[in-house]
Amino acid sequence: MTSSGANPLFVAIACGGTGGHLFPGLAVAEQLQKRGCAVGLLISPKDVDQQAVKSARGMEIFTLPAVGLQNRNYFSFTGSFVKSLFATWKIFRKRRPAAVLAMGGFTSAPPIWVGKDLGAKTFLHESNTIPGRANRFLARFVDEAFVGFSDAAALLRARKVTTTGTPVRPQFRWGEAPDEPGWDGQTTAKTAHGDRSSSDFDQTSIRPTNAANCRVALGLEPNRPTVLVMGGSQGASGLNNLILSALPMLAGRNWQWLHLTGANDFEKVGQAYAARGFQAVVKPFPGEMDLALGAATVGVSRAGASSLAEIAAMRLPSLLVPFPAAADNHQFFNARAFEATGAARVLEQKDATPEKVVAMLLELVENPAARSKIQTALAQWHAPRAAEQIAEIMLAAIRRSTDSHVRADENLRETRGPGRPRSHAVERHAISAA
Repeated sequence: MTSSGANPLFVAIACGGTGGHLFPGLAVAEQLQKRGCAVGLLISPKDVDQQAVKSARGMEIFTLPAVGLQNRNYFSFTGSFVKSLFATWKIFRKRRPAAVLAMGGFTSAPPIWVGKDLGAKTFLHESNTIPGRANRFLARFVDEAFVGFSDAAALLRARKVTTTGTPVRPQFRWGEAPDEPGWDGQTTAKTAHGDRSSSDFDQTSIRPTNAANCRVALGLEPNRPTVLVMGGSQGASGLNNLILSALPMLAGRNWQWLHLTGANDFEKVGQAYAARGFQAVVKPFPGEMDLALGAATVGVSRAGASSLAEIAAMRLPSLLVPFPAAADNHQFFNARAFEATGAARVLEQKDATPEKVVAMLLELVENPAARSKIQTALAQWHAPRAAEQIAEIMLAAIRRSTDSHVRADENLRETRGPGRPRSHAVERHAISAA
């Protein structure tokens, strides 16, 4: 199902606040674009949003002045919410959407409310096992909700809920050949001291065909076991400190490290690896996450749903350390769902000691059989068509709505007779079967 080329459907996706909201939203946006839609992304002013959308090609970007509700910041939250409502009204009056999709978080409510008031079809996606506050509130108002974990469906008071899995961007493709011609796995790499930014190489020229190619692209040695440490766009410091405390007990191992620190700990972590003589590439948080996961033998990660979806897509055996301050402790329940199926190892931060971290990493890095079992289990958590399914359901709902308006208009014309004015309802975008 596609939109007509002459007057493409406009679909708005509210996906700001964290990478866990934004990256799945981008995956759906790309599928809607492939089906002929014009797409607008509504994001927050946060740096993670502003940096991530630089890769969004051909999409309109709108920044809402929203802030999250935390630490009892009721005054600033309310003020920014009202400003976001007015900003969304201004955007949608100029560019009326046929549908609005909210990915959760504090940018979600204004676009859903304004879109619904303007007659748009409304949807949300909840990627975690425990739905966030915004999605719990919005679920009763939207036409349909999508969930990444089936357990979340019962916690949303939505009129219709579909389990789709969590969308991942198409570059997260485990074991597939590259699309681009002429790729030979060779690229110029600087020394592995973490001094490269994501702009040092073109992400479109490399695909994670195998670990060696990805390691070379990131400045790592091609054939050494590689441990990837990633705290996500939030909650990195506790994980960083945990790994640094375990390093002395891992001296002498023929491992190398790719450590994504977050902005605050970049210098500290880089200096710690250098002081102990470890081979490591340290970055704040790069855009080339497909290469990072493709380079890794083992991952150490938080348990945000988007990160888990990418881990599953890339079949990366991982030690999950849930972020203990996550709302409703949802990362713990995400991680436990993976662990229960054998798809990951889990270590709660409150129980973590350097000795436990070392023991678990030794098993994962140096036991190929253990990694193989985890990779097999991860396959069940990968939903390769999640973004396509969401896009197709949205377009089908728009078409049903449009058809019903057309039929109502035809009935009205028959009742009024010839020469009567047409209903404005048919002056909408039309979509046709692909």
